[in-house]
Amino acid sequence: MQHRHGAGRQVLTVVGPTATGKSDLALDLAEALGGPDAVEVVNADAMQLYRGMDVGTAKVPPEERRGVAHHQLDVLDVTEEASVAAYQRHARQDLSAISGRGRVPLLVGGSGLYVRAALDHLDFPGTDPAVRARLEDRAQAVGPEALHETLTGLDPEAAARILPSNTRRVVRALEVIELTGRPFSAGLPEHTYAVPAVQLAVAVPRPELDDRIAARTAGMLRAGLLAETEALLAAGLAEGRTAARAVGYAQAVAVLHGRMTVAEASTAITVATRQLARRQERWFRRDPRVTWLEPGPALVDRALAAIRDHSSWTPPAGPTGAA
Repeated sequence: MQHRHGAGRQVLTVVGPTATGKSDLALDLAEALGGPDAVEVVNADAMQLYRGMDVGTAKVPPEERRGVAHHQLDVLDVTEEASVAAYQRHARQDLSAISGRGRVPLLVGGSGLYVRAALDHLDFPGTDPAVRARLEDRAQAVGPEALHETLTGLDPEAAARILPSNTRRVVRALEVIELTGRPFSAGLPEHTYAVPAVQLAVAVPRPELDDRIAARTAGMLRAGLLAETEALLAAGLAEGRTAARAVGYAQAVAVLHGRMTVAEASTAITVATRQLARRQERWFRRDPRVTWLEPGPALVDRALAAIRDHSSWTPPAGPTGAA
C-alpha cells in the first residue's frame, strides 16, 4: 500500500556507517534549510531508541541539538526488545506529522533495515510465540552454529547476511521461513520507496574511518561509558535481549564483571565497531539511491547541491527554506 506522506514533501535522509559524521551533517543541513522552524529529525539508529544508552551510542545530547526537534529517541526501556515493524509504524507517523506541520522530515541513522522500514515498501511477517520459543530452546540445546547451519540449508542468502553468533536474528529468520513458507531473504524486495526520499551518505575513506572509530571509543570511555553501563545494569540491561548485545555495552559489562580490562575492552569495542561499519557500508552501497559525498570542507554545501539536483526534491515553502 502506498503510504501517504504529505503533500509533495520528501524525506531527507542522512545514512551510512557509524562515525562518518551523520549527526553533524544532519544538523548543519537543518540549519541551512531554516533551522528548528523548518526541519525536524527522526532517528534511524536502533540503539538510540533506548533510554539511558547515550554515551555508547553517540546520541546527540539535547543541549547540542541546536533547537531542532528529534523523534524516535529514548522511546524504549533497555528491558524491551526493539521491533523493526513497530519502528516502521512509529517512524512513518512521525514523518507524516512533520510534513503535516509544513516542515522537512530529516531521517538520520545507520541501521539499514530501520531506514528501509521507514522509507520502502517493506512488510514484516507476524510472530508466533510458540514457534519462536521452540527455536530458542533448540538454539540453547544445539548451539548457535548448528542453528545457523540449519538456516544455511533453508535460505543461504539470509545465512550469508546474518552472523552465526546473532542467535536472535537466526531464530527470527527461521521463524519467518516456518510461518510464511518463503525464504527470509524474500522479505527484502527491490529498493522501492513507499515514502519518497533523498538519501545522502558520507564516503569517509576506510583508514580515516578506522581512526575516527578508535578515537570515538577512547572518548566514550573517558565520557563515562562504564558508569552509564553500570546504571543500565541496575535498570535491567542484562535482561534486555537487544540492548545488552549493543557494541560497547557488551564489552563494558565484561569489564564491570571482571572478565576484561579497560584496555582490552577498548580494543574489543574498536574492532567490533569497525566490523559494524564495514557491514553498514556494504548495506548502503547496495542501495543505488544513496548519493555518496566526499568528506571535507563545505560538505553541507555539497549536500545541498546534491539535494537540489534531485529531480523530485520539493524545497520548504517560505523565505527560510531556500535550498
